[in-house]
Amino acid sequence: MIIDYGATPPIPELSLPDGSHLANYRRVYATAEKAAERGELTLDQWFAVVDEAGIGLTVIKARDVETTFGGRVTNEAVADVVRAYPGRFIGFAGVDPNKGMTALRELEHAVTELGLKGLNLQCFENRLAIDDRRMYPVYAKCIELDIPVNLHVGVNFSLRSNPEFGRPMLLDKVLCDFPELRICASPPGWPWVEELLAVAWRHPNLSIGLVAMRPKLLGVENSGYGPLLQYGRTILKDRMIAGTAWPMLPMRRTIEEIRALPIEEDVADRWLGGNARSFLRL
Repeated sequence: MIIDYGATPPIPELSLPDGSHLANYRRVYATAEKAAERGELTLDQWFAVVDEAGIGLTVIKARDVETTFGGRVTNEAVADVVRAYPGRFIGFAGVDPNKGMTALRELEHAVTELGLKGLNLQCFENRLAIDDRRMYPVYAKCIELDIPVNLHVGVNFSLRSNPEFGRPMLLDKVLCDFPELRICASPPGWPWVEELLAVAWRHPNLSIGLVAMRPKLLGVENSGYGPLLQYGRTILKDRMIAGTAWPMLPMRRTIEEIRALPIEEDVADRWLGGNARSFLRL
């Protein structure tokens, strides 16, 4: 079964009410979003595209950026969608580490009461580095609750935040301090791809999310993504997790580009679902 590790279906409650801090993303991804029919599909049409692409399960993620950018996609909204469409979605919680104990209480409620299965942290939106001390209580709570965490790793295109918040090497300190923590670094670290691969080689609990980037770039010379292909088909083949990031990328095209890479069929199957099953403990 193909698992899409990260998409935002056309449900208003799953989008930030004010995404002005992400305006530059619309410029960067304009061509891809047009191909994905951003803003044009109804929910029924979206489900039809999902089925046509062969996607069996989609991960949807809450976000809390209230203290920095004044908005959130609530845990309750994500849980409601998961309940409304059984077997279609897995939900990740979203909390704001800037909120201290409030974030920890909200995370525990989201997991133990709402049934969400992981935590999503877009650190650049919280204006926090991956290894900021305010993140540490949240990491500890994830271990206590036995849930994985999705971390934005690599450059961000918001002109109201700092690209350095997503440096992959910051993960090394976190994983040395929390060796039990299960992390998916998503997107996959560009332009510090080799740095991310080095950290993943050191730490067996670190997976890499091939999300929000065209898979075909792994095979394009000088794209900066090439090392992901080499390590992702060999020593890290069990830790590459694909996602379409719809509506940032078209679903079917993303999957077809992975299948077209010079990797063995069983490796592509792992990237497209098997590794996600293990990471999510399904």
